[in-house]
Amino acid sequence: MGRRRKSKYQIGDTVVITLYGTVGKVTKVQWLDDTYVYEVNKSEELYKETSLQLLEEYDGEIYEKEHIDIEYKFFIGDIVQVKGQGYDLYKVVGFRTEIWRYKESSWEDIIYELARINDGEWLEASESDLTLLADEENAEAFLQKLGLLYFIKNQNGQPVKEIAFSLENKEAPVEDKRMEQINRLLDIYNDYRFLYEWFKDEEYRQIMRAAILELKKLTMDDKKPS
Repeated sequence: MGRRRKSKYQIGDTVVITLYGTVGKVTKVQWLDDTYVYEVNKSEELYKETSLQLLEEYDGEIYEKEHIDIEYKFFIGDIVQVKGQGYDLYKVVGFRTEIWRYKESSWEDIIYELARINDGEWLEASESDLTLLADEENAEAFLQKLGLLYFIKNQNGQPVKEIAFSLENKEAPVEDKRMEQINRLLDIYNDYRFLYEWFKDEEYRQIMRAAILELKKLTMDDKKPS
C-alpha cells in the first residue's frame, strides 16, 4: 500500500465551499475511504477536496453567510402565564424562530408552543405575551406548591380561589376541632400568600385577610376568662 499523501488543506485554512460560494475555516481533517474530507466551521457536513478552494485562489462570486444570534427567554419545561388567558398556567413544549427578510426590512419572530397544565390544550404564543412563573428546574416544585389549591375544583364546581373557609369537623372534640381550624387557616393563609406573591390578584389578599380575622377570633378564645 502506498504512502498516504499530505492533505491539501490544513486546520485553520480559509476556504471557499465552491458549491455555495460561502467562506469558512477548516476545523477538522479526516482520512476517509482513501481520501481526505474536511469539516468547515465545525459543521456536521464533510467536504471533499474538490468541493473546496483556498480563498486567495478563488475567483468566483463570494456570498456572505448571515449569522443570526437568537436569545431565547423561555425554554422547554418552563411554566408560564399567557397574556389574555386569565389565570391558566402553561408549560413550554417547543419553540421555533421564524425569520423574515424583505428588501427594506427584516425581523425574527420567536413562537412558543405551549400545553395548558390542567388539560393539555395546545396554544401558540409570542415571547412578549409570556410571563415566566417557574423555570424547568423548579417547575415540579412550583406545581406541587400550587397543587390542588389552584387547579382542583370542589364538588360544586366552584374554583378554589372562590372558596374561603369550610373548616368545621362536627365529629371531632371541641378542642381538637379548634386546633384543626387553626391549622387549616394557617395553611390557607400561607397558600394564598404564595398565590398572591405570584399573581398579585387582590382576591387572594382578601382571603388572606379573612384567614387572619378568623385566626384572631379563635386565638382570642384562649384569653377569655373561664
